[in-house]
Amino acid sequence: MNQYDVLCIGNAIVDIIAQCDEAFLTDNGIIKGAMNLIDAERAELLYSRMGPAIEASGGSAGNTAAGIASFGGRSAYFGKVSRDHLGDIFTHDIHAQGVAFDTKPLDGTPPTARSMIFVTPDGERSMNTYLGACVELGPDDVEADKASGAKVTYFEGYLWDPPLAKEAIRMTAAHAHAAGREVSMTLSDSFCVDRYRAEFLELMRSGTVDIVFANSHEIKSLYETSSFDDALAQIRKDCKIAAVTRSEKGSVIVRGDETVVIQATEIRELVDTTGAGDLYAAGFLFGYTQGRSLKDCGDLGSLAAGLVIQQIGPRPRQNLKREAEQAGLL
Repeated sequence: MNQYDVLCIGNAIVDIIAQCDEAFLTDNGIIKGAMNLIDAERAELLYSRMGPAIEASGGSAGNTAAGIASFGGRSAYFGKVSRDHLGDIFTHDIHAQGVAFDTKPLDGTPPTARSMIFVTPDGERSMNTYLGACVELGPDDVEADKASGAKVTYFEGYLWDPPLAKEAIRMTAAHAHAAGREVSMTLSDSFCVDRYRAEFLELMRSGTVDIVFANSHEIKSLYETSSFDDALAQIRKDCKIAAVTRSEKGSVIVRGDETVVIQATEIRELVDTTGAGDLYAAGFLFGYTQGRSLKDCGDLGSLAAGLVIQQIGPRPRQNLKREAEQAGLL
C-alpha cells in the first residue's frame, strides 16, 4: 500500500515578497536572479529597507508538496521550523494545503528561516535567505514509515548546504530504495550547482537519485558547458529521467534514448517567477506517480508553472486539479 505519492524534503522557509526596481538590487548588493544566503544581521537590514510585503510559506520542496496536494495527490513533507511566529505560519499553511507535516519544531534558537524575495518589473526574483532553523533538519527527523511509504521522495539541492540534512537525505533515500521506491532531486540554483557539482553528479551516477529536475542554466553549470545540447546528452547517461525547464521555450524530458519536448503554457502576464520550477516538479511528479506518460507529466508541470508565474507568491491560489481538468489533462 502506498501511503503517499510524494515525500518532499526541504528548507522550511517563510517567504517575504516585495516588488522593487533594478536600482534597489544594485544599491543593496543583491545578485539578481540568484538565491543569496545571508546571516541574521543582513536579514534584519534588508527587511528594514524593503517595501510593502506579502508573507507566505515557501521553501522550494514545500511549494512542490503543496502543488501536489492541490492536484489531488497525497504529499508529505520533512522540514525544520522553530516554535515561533513564522514557524506557526509555515505549519498552518502547509497543513491547510493538505500536506502531512509532522517534523518536530525546534524549541528556542535559531528562529524559523525566512527569505526576502525582491521581484523586479521583469518578474525575475532575487532571493536573500536566512536559513535559521532549517539547518537543524537531520537524521533524527527522518520518519521511516513516510520514507518507505512514498512512491517518490523529492528533495531540493539547497539542502546540500547544511551538513546534517545530507545525512537525513541519504538515510531517507536508503529507506526508499529498500522499499523499491524512487528518489528525485532538483538542482535548485546555478550557484548551488557550482558549490556541489561533484557531489550532485555522484548522487546521480551512484543511483541514489533516479529523477533530476533542472533548468537550462543549472544543467549547463552541472556539466560546465555553454551548450544545452551537450549538457542534455550527458545527463541522459547519468540518471533515469531528467526534466529540464527552459522558461518560455517550455521543457525537455529525457529517459534513455527517449526525448519528449513540452510546450510552455500560454500566459497573459508574467508577474513573478518565484515557484515556477517547484510547481513544474509538482505537476510532473503528480502525473508520474499516477502512472501517466512523460508527455502528460510534462504538460501537467507546464500548466502548474504557467499558473504560478502569473501571481505574486510561490503557491498556486487556484485548485490545480480543477485547472488540469479544464485544460483536458485529467
